[in-house]
Amino acid sequence: MKRKLMAAMAVISTITIMVSGCGLKNNDVQTANEYVGDEASNEDSAEDDAASVSSIVVMEGLAEPTFEESSASASTSTVDKQAAADEDQTVMVFFGDSQMASGRGDGTDIPSLVSQRVPHSVVYNLGIGGTTAALEASSSSVDPATMNSDSFIGMAYAYSGQADRNAVLASHPEVLETMNKIDPAKVDYYVIEYGANDFFSGNPIDYTQYDGDNRIHAYYDAMCAGIDILKKMSPDAKIIIMTPFYGIYKDTNDAFIGDTYVVSNGYGTLADYAKKAKNVSEDEGCIDFDGMFREHSDLYLDTAEQYLIDGVHLTLTGRQIFARLLAHIPNFYEGYEPYAYLERDNIEIANFDPDEYFRFRHDLMQQYYPEAWAKMQNGEYLLAPPVTQEEIDASSVEAANESAQEQQQQ
Repeated sequence: MKRKLMAAMAVISTITIMVSGCGLKNNDVQTANEYVGDEASNEDSAEDDAASVSSIVVMEGLAEPTFEESSASASTSTVDKQAAADEDQTVMVFFGDSQMASGRGDGTDIPSLVSQRVPHSVVYNLGIGGTTAALEASSSSVDPATMNSDSFIGMAYAYSGQADRNAVLASHPEVLETMNKIDPAKVDYYVIEYGANDFFSGNPIDYTQYDGDNRIHAYYDAMCAGIDILKKMSPDAKIIIMTPFYGIYKDTNDAFIGDTYVVSNGYGTLADYAKKAKNVSEDEGCIDFDGMFREHSDLYLDTAEQYLIDGVHLTLTGRQIFARLLAHIPNFYEGYEPYAYLERDNIEIANFDPDEYFRFRHDLMQQYYPEAWAKMQNGEYLLAPPVTQEEIDASSVEAANESAQEQQQQ
């Protein structure tokens, strides 16, 4: 009833359309303090730009995912760097859908790409294509002891031993093998990425939109419940919440319908789910990572074909970009990079070099981050070595040239 009321209140034209969701076949409770309709948000301007162009479009009959991964997907998702002793390793565990599973067969999945940029790290990729955060509406069992859902909440129950992981992961033996290798006491970071399939499946954004009694059928509440389980398993671990990624939608004739800011499932747009992911991060005391609102990348309508294979799934270059941005988080907390790298790295895909390591401009580093600059010049950052006077001078020349160009354009 609530869903029908919400759909009736929207500015609507109902379209039945086939859309590729976020899934790779064969591999791949708390009250919210802020809701997706609230006004104050740093990322609202990006959404407003898109929403002002078109009215909300409600889509019915969203199709199941059709994106396929190679048969190599059964290979292990653990990247182990033997050079580092166990006690020195940075251990990262990834939960998610096909955005995490994609590329696992050849080592170009986001977890593996992150590990390549974080020294002395080991990653465990538990991503499964087509999965949701919320317990599926079709699931009749909410008792962990009898649950066999591979949703995030089901995975959290399996990981903690409350559910039978052999039953939960019966269709994903490679993920089961990976999960069995993890020692929760040694985990330093959890990365959690869900939302696209909750949108495609029509799962409520939070319990206020849900008619039933069990809140884990709603996105926000399932995310919070799963995170609470991980906190008990690994109380010292940091938890990173990734928003779902920006995307575009086309009909069966390849005609553009809208993007993640304007296409709704009746509960909201995918951008609304992304806002709710940020709510989860704030309410649970986690670290948020953006894939929707262009905080550090230029993924949007004009670059979508470069970032996205099919309007939904990231290309290899897209995965490389977000892996570089994501790696700044553990690299900062582990003391490998200054905070400036996490805060200031903004990537344009047209200028992206996958082999490049970000270096913040030296003159600006000196001016705005003097303490970090001193540490860098003392050799305290593994990934930010000291710079020579020649490099400092070159940075000053670059700054002068940029200033001159700006004045000419005015």
